[in-house]
Amino acid sequence: MGMLLRGARVIRSDRVTDEADVRTDAETGRIEAVGDLDPRGDERVVDLSGKTVTPGLVDAHVHFSLSGERSVEDVVDMSDAELTLVEARNARKTLEAGVTGARVMGARDIDVALKRAIDAGDVPGPRTVANCRSITITGGHGHHMGREIDGPTEARTAVREQVKLGADFIKFMATGGVTTPGSDPGAVAFTEEELHALVDEAHRRGVHTATHAHGGEGVKAAIRAGVDTVEHGTFLDDEAIDLFLERDATLVPTLSAPYHIVRNTEAATKEDVTKTEFVYDRHIESFKLAAEAGVRIAGGTDAGTPFNVHGGNASEVQFMAQHAMEPLDAVRAMTETAADAVGLDDCGVVEPGAYADLLVFDDDPLSDLTLLNDPTAVLKGGHVVAGAVPGAVPDGE
Repeated sequence: MGMLLRGARVIRSDRVTDEADVRTDAETGRIEAVGDLDPRGDERVVDLSGKTVTPGLVDAHVHFSLSGERSVEDVVDMSDAELTLVEARNARKTLEAGVTGARVMGARDIDVALKRAIDAGDVPGPRTVANCRSITITGGHGHHMGREIDGPTEARTAVREQVKLGADFIKFMATGGVTTPGSDPGAVAFTEEELHALVDEAHRRGVHTATHAHGGEGVKAAIRAGVDTVEHGTFLDDEAIDLFLERDATLVPTLSAPYHIVRNTEAATKEDVTKTEFVYDRHIESFKLAAEAGVRIAGGTDAGTPFNVHGGNASEVQFMAQHAMEPLDAVRAMTETAADAVGLDDCGVVEPGAYADLLVFDDDPLSDLTLLNDPTAVLKGGHVVAGAVPGAVPDGE
């Protein structure tokens, strides 16, 4: 049975339509039509007058294996079984918070198994783009649960391993990081030959690439190698911005990650605090520089990193709007643009043919972006998976 959502203010992606109707198809889980529609005799009609409908959020950078612990060291000794349960819990929290699509950045080889369970309907969670293990140099950032390599031949082998196991994309660590002890966020990790081998092999296998990169030299080296998305981009300069624009690379700024460490200095590790305080202001400056230059930006939170808990993902939209973007542009960055950047087709928009992954709000989130943290209802594939809308179709019906 179909459903007609009537009379809502609809944020479609780059525009807002007042008092529009949205028809969903229960069999396909997709949007059939948007506009001024007449009810059909066989569909449920839900009056949303005065309410706002938006696309479900798409988070381009999450870690389901992490839960905001003080240190990644707190999870490295977990068994695969324990970590799988953690991931399932965090996927559910993420979906219920209004994130209906996510790119999950890899831990051991669990994310691909979780994706299959979500797709089968066995575990609640967002539509998922999954990795297996982040590729890093020996002893590099994220080595605890990553795949360490040395040399271009090992780089290609690691990519092939990931794709064989079902990875939708390849992530590699172009620089050191904040949360790995002894790792320098500003230092370039891979050689030029290793970077080109990673990206070339991934593209040959038909998957996109994402790189963790703080330092500007690492960012530029990865873009020159052809990387598709740059995560963090903390120390950008004019040359890096020019490369983003020239190569059409996407920046996933993850402003949430340093924000939460800076505001939890008493609980964070001393090394994390020192590194974060060093990068925090520069990170915001780099984001502003990129946004003002017209670099393509996709919203991603780095959820799971210290004190950056799952379910608070919508705050990233607020940070992007606070520092450089108009509210509608910030929402679009974490819906349509993020979906396109990570390969979630037909997601992130309220348009005919797209998945009926929708959020309902009692008021207008463009007037108060904090409302995005607490949607009245979350729909995935036209079914209510969190909250409630009178007359809407519950999940599984």
